[in-house]
Amino acid sequence: MQVTAMRRWVARHERIADALPAVALLVVAVGAAAAGDSGWREPRAAGVAWTALSCVPLVFRSRWPLPVVVLTLAVDLTAMAVAPDRVLAPAASLVAVYTLATRSDRRTAWTVGVLAAVAVAGVYAAGHQEPLLVGTSLLRLDFVIAATALGDAVRSRRLHLARVEERAERAERTRETEARRRVTEERVRIARDLHDVVAHHITLVNAQAGVAHHLMRTDPDRAYEALAHIKETSRAALDELRATVGLLRQPDDAPDSRAPLPGLADLDTLVGGIRAGGLSVTVSRTGLVRPVAPATELTAYRIVQESLTNTHKHARAAHADVVLDYGASTLRVTVSDDGRPRAPKGPGTGHGLIGMRERATAIGGTLTAGPQPDGGFRVVAELPLSLTPATA
Repeated sequence: MQVTAMRRWVARHERIADALPAVALLVVAVGAAAAGDSGWREPRAAGVAWTALSCVPLVFRSRWPLPVVVLTLAVDLTAMAVAPDRVLAPAASLVAVYTLATRSDRRTAWTVGVLAAVAVAGVYAAGHQEPLLVGTSLLRLDFVIAATALGDAVRSRRLHLARVEERAERAERTRETEARRRVTEERVRIARDLHDVVAHHITLVNAQAGVAHHLMRTDPDRAYEALAHIKETSRAALDELRATVGLLRQPDDAPDSRAPLPGLADLDTLVGGIRAGGLSVTVSRTGLVRPVAPATELTAYRIVQESLTNTHKHARAAHADVVLDYGASTLRVTVSDDGRPRAPKGPGTGHGLIGMRERATAIGGTLTAGPQPDGGFRVVAELPLSLTPATA
């Protein structure tokens, strides 16, 4: 946090931040010019003037780093040639070279840095009549190289931190997107469950109520039996609604009774309710009957439930067949009825058919639905017996 705040301050006050090294060098230059062998004296103006002249371009070092290196180096080299013993050189050039290394690519930084180092060492060696790579000349060459290396390291560090921050921001955005996607999928799934539960049970209640109303005067015993079925169906609807709504509870909510999610073992109860509503239903199983993934069980149950509900509501059928075919790796669910012949309307676009198709697709299966040539309607779903981690 402190580093980020400092960067923001520097970005807002770039000119002031650029001038700070120049001010520091001027203070040092004044102190160096005033120091003598026998104590303090009045600063020598020549040395301070050369230092001040070389520091002027530093005010623009962040905006134009390469021209600033050229200008400061030109002033420092001139000062070293004219007054080799009276200037604080090449301090301004070191700051300029460091700034260039932090703000340019590595190739440019090192090319300029090496050339500047050779120039500084060569001018100093010529002014003091000593070998190029010996003693103080070599020390000044090392200073320029060190300034370049330090700037390059700072640039690399900044680049690394920027990449880390970018990855963190990208990961945060990805997590938010994934969370929103999961929430949307969960809302759609719960909406499908609510649709299946409400549509199925209300359809049965309506049918059984009609039977009871029709037989109330002519056959009270059968009417009473229909009312008993209404009671059982409504209680089952409440249990499934409670289980579905229970998914919306927060972890700290008070516990409540929740019915387990239905599966293929509950088909007999489902079909019993449909038969009580007046529709004859036959259930058959082919292949090697064996346990399947829980998600596949729930999907198969909901497809059979929705298909039989649609048959009862819309088909005016007398009989429906449910076939569960256990294959090598898939469970084929077929629900067909003998309703009146209807003109082909293509794949269904109602919410029930859309929900069934979405359920099958969500676990890696497929679903087709449409009228049969000789009348009636058929729904066929191909569902995987076991789920991969991606679809589980």
